[in-house]
Amino acid sequence: MRFVDEFRDAELGRALAEEIRRLVEPGRHYKIMEVCGGHTHTIYRYGVDDLLPANVELVHGPGCPVCVIPMGRVDDAIAIAHQPGVIFTCFGDMLRVPGSAGSLLDAKAAGADVRMVYSPLDALRLARSNPERDVVFLAIGFETTAPSTALTLRRARAEGVRNFFCICNHVTIVPPVRALLESPDLRLDGFIGPGHVCTVVGGRPFEFVASEYGKPVVISGFEPLDLLQSVHMILRQLAEGRCEVENQYRRVVPYEGNPQALRVMAEVFELRPHFEWRGLGFISQSGLKLSAAYAEFDAERRWRVPGVRVADPKACQCGEVLKGVIKPWECKVFGTACTPQHPIGTCMVSSEGACAAYYNFGRVARERVVV
Repeated sequence: MRFVDEFRDAELGRALAEEIRRLVEPGRHYKIMEVCGGHTHTIYRYGVDDLLPANVELVHGPGCPVCVIPMGRVDDAIAIAHQPGVIFTCFGDMLRVPGSAGSLLDAKAAGADVRMVYSPLDALRLARSNPERDVVFLAIGFETTAPSTALTLRRARAEGVRNFFCICNHVTIVPPVRALLESPDLRLDGFIGPGHVCTVVGGRPFEFVASEYGKPVVISGFEPLDLLQSVHMILRQLAEGRCEVENQYRRVVPYEGNPQALRVMAEVFELRPHFEWRGLGFISQSGLKLSAAYAEFDAERRWRVPGVRVADPKACQCGEVLKGVIKPWECKVFGTACTPQHPIGTCMVSSEGACAAYYNFGRVARERVVV
């Protein structure tokens, strides 16, 4: 299959790994963060990390949109789901994310009308089909998915659909990256940039990482050879004393991003002054809410929500995993009390979560196997 099989060629992968070894400075330990959870799953599905030298370490970042949602926001969603006459819709991953007193799936079992959808357009279709009910869509994701929510809200307004609402949890990628760079307990040598987000925002927003913090960034695709090439590009920058934003994913990502998507986002959303991130706390100007022009679709204006900050369970260390401070298997409950079937934290729930990647692909050992 064009643009898939050629990026999974094992021989090319081994050859590229050898090129990476030649770039490694003896005695130096490299720590590179893959920001996106999709990259984490590719790394462990295909054993990309096992091809790397032992002193090239990949760590995980806060790029999983489900994982970063704090428990208090889940409680807000559940409160709306229990409102009389509401059909509450969300993506499948969010159904099992735990709040302080259960998940949306538990709310469904208790009688709330909670339904899984594949896109916000599915939720809008439900609103058209059920004019006597209020339909709420739980919007999550980075700039990757925000344009689809924005276009759906624009369509709802154009069609005069009055029973469609959105509880907005969209977040932006640059503020948490900056927060990580300001963290005193995390030393990084470079970043593998989030390819999906960059299809919308482009590469320019990440230039501050190179110019202000002296760290190279390589925007990467999601196949094994994409990631190996991105690691190679980062190490080559370090070896040559360069520090810039490079675009490995040029077959998909335009460096200037998608101007049409950015325009519709600017029309429908505005920045929240503060938004809480799991593990990172409150980060200024990092979350999106509906703009004044679309306030009539805002579920948080339509219904009262608790709006209470809820601390994560003490046993769960999702926050440290999201910051790249620990590996999933270093969490005390990983694979024992916390599994995909009975998750305690969001990193084990989401299809992009680091803990789920480690668990599903058998990466539970405390030693890397390097070939």
